[in-house]
Amino acid sequence: MSIVVFDPDSTDDVDWRDRMRHPAAGDPEAGMWLSDTEPSFIDVRKLCQERLTRLRDWMKKDGFGGVLLFDPYNQRYATGTRNMFGYFLRNSTRYFFVPVDGPIILFDYPQSYHTSDTEMVDEIRPSKIVWSSVSGADEETSSPFALEVADVLKSYGQGSMKLGMDRCSHIQAVMLEQAGVDVRDVAGDILTKVRAVKTPEEVKCLVASMAGAEAAVSAVREAIKPGISENELFAVMYGEVIRQGGEFIETRLLNSGQRTNPWFQETSGRKIRPGELVALDTDTIGCFGYYSDFSRTFRCGPGKPTKDQKTLYRMAWDQVQHNMDILKPGMTFREVAEAAWKIPEKYMARRYTSVMHGVGMHGETPFIAHMVDYNTYGRTGVIEPGMCLSVESYIGEEGGKEGVKLEDEVLITETGIELLSRFPYEEEFLDGHV
Repeated sequence: MSIVVFDPDSTDDVDWRDRMRHPAAGDPEAGMWLSDTEPSFIDVRKLCQERLTRLRDWMKKDGFGGVLLFDPYNQRYATGTRNMFGYFLRNSTRYFFVPVDGPIILFDYPQSYHTSDTEMVDEIRPSKIVWSSVSGADEETSSPFALEVADVLKSYGQGSMKLGMDRCSHIQAVMLEQAGVDVRDVAGDILTKVRAVKTPEEVKCLVASMAGAEAAVSAVREAIKPGISENELFAVMYGEVIRQGGEFIETRLLNSGQRTNPWFQETSGRKIRPGELVALDTDTIGCFGYYSDFSRTFRCGPGKPTKDQKTLYRMAWDQVQHNMDILKPGMTFREVAEAAWKIPEKYMARRYTSVMHGVGMHGETPFIAHMVDYNTYGRTGVIEPGMCLSVESYIGEEGGKEGVKLEDEVLITETGIELLSRFPYEEEFLDGHV
């Protein structure tokens, strides 16, 4: 790939887009959009362009000249590109400058520029801060970094020096301010004001991601047998996620027997015995980087569920069904919390963290807390059409032998909800009442 460098002093009578665009961008056969195993029914150009428009509309409304994105999730939302995702989650050396109007500039890891050769990226430059934090050189690299960012902001910020950043070190922010930049933390703003409401193409991605995750959960269900370990089952799930075109699983939540209570224990090498519960949460990054988040609880045969297992399962099912049924656009987050299913006192201590939460490229806003937790975790906001939510339940008693985790994912429509997760419940726990 030839790196396109913009010369601001050029007198050529052409638009900056023509001078900065990659040479292959106008060629529909040039492979400008990666397909891999992603479904062809998703219009990737439309997906990326609509997300960028939402981001820039928000920037204009709030007077930003640009944003500087370090978080790989936000980078992907704005540009559709990814590179060494897990690596850059911890090592902030790849960053994008997205102006309110003008060229998107990527400052990338050396020798990997070709991975982002799409028409959403207009220019690629070498990162100024590669390995700086690892090498203890932040003070050495922060000034050149800040001066370059300030320069592009002056050029394309439409007169505004207000820059949104989703991640940076303290010294980087200080040096940017010394260079005349008005630095603002926008990690929360990008999530709450831009990403919460999904475009139709994003919904297609969520559906495709869900289909892959459902296949992975089905493979786990079929593999459950006495003597298999939690780790082996997790490997089955992870392998099927990859086979279905997914990318990775954010958590390791697949437990059995007494390790289902309390929830949030990581998968282990424990061997599963007959009659025990097996609970899992998908937490899967799938098609085009979109999240799939639903939970199911199974039972290792032979035999039938015990009365206690049925009780736990039925309450978890009731909680999810009730909380889905109350959802409609226009409700405030507090109204949802107030109308939510009332957890019996004996199970309150081990309630799930939220009533429900947003889903997009990962677990996102809104976060709707239980009323008992609202003063601590509650937020203001309104349920809107286009939001995608995962409706949660965990039922387990302190000192109890087991617990049940159930969860479904829904899309908020103009009139109510559409169920995105279609994996069936276990009828043997509900005596056929599903």
